[in-house]
Amino acid sequence: MTAKLFSPITLGGLEFPNRIAVAPMCQYSADDGSATDWHLYHWMNLAMSGAGMITVEMTDVERRGRITHGCLGLYSDHNEAAAKRALDAAKAVAAPRVKFGPQLAHAGRKASNQRPWEGAGALAPNEDPWPVVSASAIPFTEGWQTPRALEDDEIEHLIDLYESAALRARRVGYDFIELHGAHGYLFHQFLSPLSNKRTDRWGGSLENRMRFLVETAQRIRKTVPELMLGVRMSITEWVEGGFSPEEAIEVAKVLKAVGVSYICCSSGGNVLTQNMPVGSGYQVHLATAIRDGADIPVRAVGMIDDPLLAESIVSEGKADMVALARPLLADPRWPWRAAATLGAEMETAPQFARSMPLMKRWVKKA
Repeated sequence: MTAKLFSPITLGGLEFPNRIAVAPMCQYSADDGSATDWHLYHWMNLAMSGAGMITVEMTDVERRGRITHGCLGLYSDHNEAAAKRALDAAKAVAAPRVKFGPQLAHAGRKASNQRPWEGAGALAPNEDPWPVVSASAIPFTEGWQTPRALEDDEIEHLIDLYESAALRARRVGYDFIELHGAHGYLFHQFLSPLSNKRTDRWGGSLENRMRFLVETAQRIRKTVPELMLGVRMSITEWVEGGFSPEEAIEVAKVLKAVGVSYICCSSGGNVLTQNMPVGSGYQVHLATAIRDGADIPVRAVGMIDDPLLAESIVSEGKADMVALARPLLADPRWPWRAAATLGAEMETAPQFARSMPLMKRWVKKA
């Protein structure tokens, strides 16, 4: 029997060779938002991993939207040229039908931070910090900057910046775009009643709290209709009174209506009081809830590192795809191992094909 994990899937008219996606992974190694040689290596490595869908890391739409000084962006001509250099190299070595897309984002109140290995807290005065913005003037946690609440015209301008980044993405040669509405970044800050205390058209009701995300999605679909569009959301905040799965279903319905083709279903990240039950496949039920409730294709993500678990998720209809991040950092050939485990054929670069029998032998011994 053919493994469902290795069957093709079409999202928004774009065909992928299998159901394995690379989830966005910040590398904190950019130069003023521009991809470096690290990204050239990293993206080429992902291109040869065997995953059919490669979502490169969180890519910010303006300089102040970066989490750290090392975060990737798509807000300047140099960013665009550097991304094209790295993407062209990745596409040159990728297997047929592998598709690439950036995750367009803005960190909002979680911007102006240190890289994880430098402490991950707010930048100190001697570390060149910058002012941060959000839906409301509520800091992420003690010791972090208190953001300035965005004015109405500034939110409209941010939608323009997303549109500009989408146009750059098209020129770079990406195949799709994902909007980052999860993990406590700016779209999520607007969606959540815990971080959005506004009383204007961008806050209060769910319709208002989703407006920023929905209007951005609408603009991108209109401006670059040839690029398939997806959205990543934190389906729950794991805290009472926070953004809930019931609200997420309603948002997903609206996003589907404006042309979004999939939802990547993650969770948490907006408040430190979350009580997240982390474990193998702990977010899969959230993907199923969105798939069933909004009738939209979904990616399941979160500690899915066992090929048998990944296969069961898609074969049992719990999600349409699985997305992996850290497992692919630990094992850049994870999809090869999954194919060997499941007895599926894997399309590899001919230069590497001789290694597949060895991979099958390793799997058999495990």
